[in-house]
Amino acid sequence: MPPCERRSRAPLAASGTALVLSLTACTGASTVDDGVEGASAAGSGSLSAGYVGSIDQLGLPIAAETGTFEDHGLDVTLAAPFPTGVDAINALEAGDVDVIQVGVPGLAALDSGVDLVIVGHYSGSAAQRNVDDTMSLVAVEDADIDPEDLTTLEGRTIATSLGTINHLYLLALLEEEGVDPEDVDLVNTAPPDMPVALETGGADAAVAWDPWPLTVTDQVEGAWEVVRGGGYLPYVGYVMTTPEYLAGNGETVRAFLTARAESDQWIRHHPEDAADSATRWLTGTDPDIARAAMEHNLAQLDGRFSACNYLALDTVSRLLSEQGVTGADIDVDSVVDPSFVLAVQEDHPELFDDLPEVPDSARITPDHTFDRAADEEACAV
Repeated sequence: MPPCERRSRAPLAASGTALVLSLTACTGASTVDDGVEGASAAGSGSLSAGYVGSIDQLGLPIAAETGTFEDHGLDVTLAAPFPTGVDAINALEAGDVDVIQVGVPGLAALDSGVDLVIVGHYSGSAAQRNVDDTMSLVAVEDADIDPEDLTTLEGRTIATSLGTINHLYLLALLEEEGVDPEDVDLVNTAPPDMPVALETGGADAAVAWDPWPLTVTDQVEGAWEVVRGGGYLPYVGYVMTTPEYLAGNGETVRAFLTARAESDQWIRHHPEDAADSATRWLTGTDPDIARAAMEHNLAQLDGRFSACNYLALDTVSRLLSEQGVTGADIDVDSVVDPSFVLAVQEDHPELFDDLPEVPDSARITPDHTFDRAADEEACAV
């Protein structure tokens, strides 16, 4: 694996969070293992891609590992996994990668004026409003939290990562269950630090995306899962690039998204094999935790575009604005280009035939214009 190249970047801050873009990017490496077939095969198009080292983003390296990119005539170079979406964004801005997978930090970057365009999804749902199966709230044994009465969260100390999707999930859960966020004590905690926080008494409970809730229950004696998913929030995960790259490489992006859709379907059909792959791409991942996390991830592995996705983006944007993470709601139409994924859906319907049907009312065309009231009605499920 080639050494990391350190680049200095001017910080781009999002108020109220740790979303400050200062990057150390590692590029030119295909995987944590050397010589994985399919990571850099000769083809009719080439690009470099970045992703965050997490279970829900593994469709990208798995497409390299299985030779799927090569099958679609692509020469894809993968950057070494980024620790956060913020790092991935900086790599894209610096020109170290052409395409990235990123979640909530991408929306904060758009709000801060970074010129990006959403061309696809690595996680979410085109068939329903909310999907959050990969999210969980876990607690220590003596926290005295009743899963049948979540108002018992009042007065508890909860570890979460402020300004991230797990923070938004917790807020949505509290609102749905009638708990005032002021009545809980939120402790800003990075997911890898959550097991220690619960084990040492720094928190009664923690909220995060997999694999961290599973890691907590595995490592902290007596810790248990209070809530898994629940449909409180639309989980979002995007494939982003720059307008400049997209303008000159539309066919390559389309082929890339076709390969990604094929990889996602392979994962849905082979979750145990995908979990085994996770232990190779995510160093130190426990095989049992990888298998459990992959099963939870399957419901969100939907790369299609519909009115539901526009609604999800706007919903998460509004939540970020309410929390002071972003300054205003994002103009959804100005940051989304669904045409490439819609073309993949039309040309390769077999890659999505194992997913829930998109409601007829939620189907869109490339010139779709977002209207919250209309899209709420279209995506009523």
